[in-house]
Amino acid sequence: MDKIKLIEFVQPYYEDKDIMHNMWHIELVEKWVSKILDMTSYEINLEHLTFATYFHGFIYSHENDVRSWLSEQGFPEEEICQIVKIAYESQRAEVPESIEGKILHDAHLLEGGKVYMVTKCLITGSIRGQTLLETIKYIESNILNKSMCYLPGSSELFKQANLFAEDFIAELKQGILIDQHMK
Repeated sequence: MDKIKLIEFVQPYYEDKDIMHNMWHIELVEKWVSKILDMTSYEINLEHLTFATYFHGFIYSHENDVRSWLSEQGFPEEEICQIVKIAYESQRAEVPESIEGKILHDAHLLEGGKVYMVTKCLITGSIRGQTLLETIKYIESNILNKSMCYLPGSSELFKQANLFAEDFIAELKQGILIDQHMK
């Protein structure tokens, strides 16, 4: 695998993304893929998993580009289909079937550790022009306990992240509401 070519191909797709979804995001997910692999002994196709990690942030909008590029790199159609499948399986709402998809899915959910879930949501909400209360409502409606990890070690870490996020959001909400009543 030529990682330099891979990075050169994907970089333009991440240039216009916000700071929580750019190439740094890919680096964080890749670190969590490594952590999960260190905790397990699954037989995997690391090359497919690596490619899918780099494609997961734009596969849904540029699948044809990914398929064409992989074909130009000499991948047979069967492998291209597997890489694309793994990339899709990483998405929050997906239920991954392949072991590589489960690893990437879990790494995507855990990407920055326990405090990152809330941090990412607050920053992303701000970038999108949401008020703090709108972002909190979004987190409560769409993020907290709305996803799950599929591997045993990841599940416990994600459970801890959700508990932390619930407590953080509850305390933040309480502070905001108390502050609003004092005005």
